[in-house]
Amino acid sequence: MTRVAIIGAAQTAFGVKPDATLKALFAAAVEAALDDIAKGLDPQEIEEAYIGSLVTGGSQLGNFGPLMAESAGLTGAAAQRVENACASSGFAFRDAVMAVASGRARLVLAGGIEKMSDLPRTRNRSWLGVSGDVEWERLAGTNFPGIYAMMARRHMHEHGTGRDQIAGVAVKNRGHALANPKAQLRRALSLEDALAAPTLADPLGFSDACGITDGASAVILCRWEDAGAFSDRPVEVVGSGAGSDVVALHDRAGCTRLDAVRRAARQAYAGAGIEPGDIDIAEVHDCFTIAELLAYADLGFCDEAQAGRLIDEGETRLGGRLPVNVSGGLIAKGHPIGATGTGQIVELVQQLRGEAAAPERQVPDARYGLAHNVGGSGGSATVHILKAAA
Repeated sequence: MTRVAIIGAAQTAFGVKPDATLKALFAAAVEAALDDIAKGLDPQEIEEAYIGSLVTGGSQLGNFGPLMAESAGLTGAAAQRVENACASSGFAFRDAVMAVASGRARLVLAGGIEKMSDLPRTRNRSWLGVSGDVEWERLAGTNFPGIYAMMARRHMHEHGTGRDQIAGVAVKNRGHALANPKAQLRRALSLEDALAAPTLADPLGFSDACGITDGASAVILCRWEDAGAFSDRPVEVVGSGAGSDVVALHDRAGCTRLDAVRRAARQAYAGAGIEPGDIDIAEVHDCFTIAELLAYADLGFCDEAQAGRLIDEGETRLGGRLPVNVSGGLIAKGHPIGATGTGQIVELVQQLRGEAAAPERQVPDARYGLAHNVGGSGGSATVHILKAAA
């Protein structure tokens, strides 16, 4: 298989953007990714484009990929939409990696886009529910806050995880977002305020969940052997993994682990030839705070019962042993569903180049970065490992 390089990566600011259109957001992300290529690239040279989106609200479902490509000046690329709930652009990125690695294409774009703020809150909740088992979860009256609350309650019961440890994820990630100009929520959160937030679904409060977000992200890949023609500091994709599981929570053997993530992680580590202890920085899918704690164990960073300890001891804070979600994560950077997976890749590329947007949030001397993107409550997942240039 051909080695794969990332030569350009960018995202829009994430947040509520009532005046922005899908086309404008995606075009802005692609333009910025092209500008990120130090030695320049004609967009007409891009052969394929994989664009992740749930297309919240059903906007332009037909020919969505070509429409977004057209808006960004990529009319020559074979473009397609990729949909796997919140992991849509994680899978789009994997498709792009495989297109280059297989030798099928020389230059490929992976990206994602979501415009969530156009819908009333009640319709957003209904639309997001289609990412679960509609027949046995959504139509039975539950939703994702309820599903992740069940995961949290069971984790507390099985592993003694404290409510303060779960809320501590939000405190950490909100703190990380303060220095990220692309983040949606750039306001500090104290543990006291997190614990006092109105209940969303017991034991989770409003501070434990990501919000409604608009945004887009884009990443441009090529063969490693060609990377020097475009960039002085390419980042290599050394591991790519994906997994699926049963969609409904009640059909799984347990709800304190995500087997799709574990499968994806095994593939990614094997491809990279490294172990969890080699990872220097990770962007993980914290749609709810408990999801980050689950990820710690699913990705091999600790045993399930030790996840809360990583929060207590500050190991996943910036400056800790393994900084997680230095961007602010989905909780604070934002979660425009289709743009999240490649948005994680953008953050890792900047960190591995030593080019974080603000010096105070740069992870020093990071060599390996991991991105973890989950669809729904774990029905699908991708894990990617990136490596800094020597």
